[in-house]
Amino acid sequence: MARLCLETLDDFPLVEPGDDLGDLICASLHAAGQSLKDGDILVLAQKIVSKAEGRYRTLADIVPGADARALAAETDKDPQLVQAILDESTEVVRKRRGVLIVRHKRGWVMAQAGIDQSNIEGGDAGRILLLPEDPDASAFRLKEVLEHRYGVALAVVIADSFGRPFRNGTTGIAVGAAGLESFIDKRGETDLFGKELMVSTIAHADEIASAASVLMGQADEGKPVVLIRGLDKSKHVPASALIRPIEEDMFR
Repeated sequence: MARLCLETLDDFPLVEPGDDLGDLICASLHAAGQSLKDGDILVLAQKIVSKAEGRYRTLADIVPGADARALAAETDKDPQLVQAILDESTEVVRKRRGVLIVRHKRGWVMAQAGIDQSNIEGGDAGRILLLPEDPDASAFRLKEVLEHRYGVALAVVIADSFGRPFRNGTTGIAVGAAGLESFIDKRGETDLFGKELMVSTIAHADEIASAASVLMGQADEGKPVVLIRGLDKSKHVPASALIRPIEEDMFR
């Protein structure tokens, strides 16, 4: 019988710029009488990684350009926020009142470049939080730190909440990963009846992030770290492998 175990690290503290996430995770594990085992996967909410890395901006410090002001008028958004979105993006993909979908500098197509204003200290005063500069690298650094401290082989996934075309609601996806096969290509293998698989690929890190997000929640739950046990993670493919190349865009 296959089994997958997920549990949160409860009472995890609020994260400030410069905090060592490795230290915070170790302290949380110790307080719960837990340790890390070989093969464990830690899923972290993107927000705590961004906070630790100091990925903040303040709207009052942003001077919107002409493009941002025009786009703000079209979408009924704050011009300073729109400028911050454009600063993090390479392309405006879709726009309408209240909605701005862009292609992030790292390739994700997402609402307002992933810039967050919820569950942020100082958010009411115009403080905003950007995505990590390089989430795969962030995951790899944390993986190395924890592996050194516990003497085990681990995987780390950094998860964020994304909307999806033609689907209501958000779900967890992986924006960064280290120590597991984020993207699994089954093409060339066979199904139960020996038929060759021609198009089967699996967003494995996204599946892991989505499972963890069930426990993390999307509002005031305060559970940004989930420990997963029971998955094979023998290969390493970064989360960046999940981004579909622009030339394969089938919707425009």
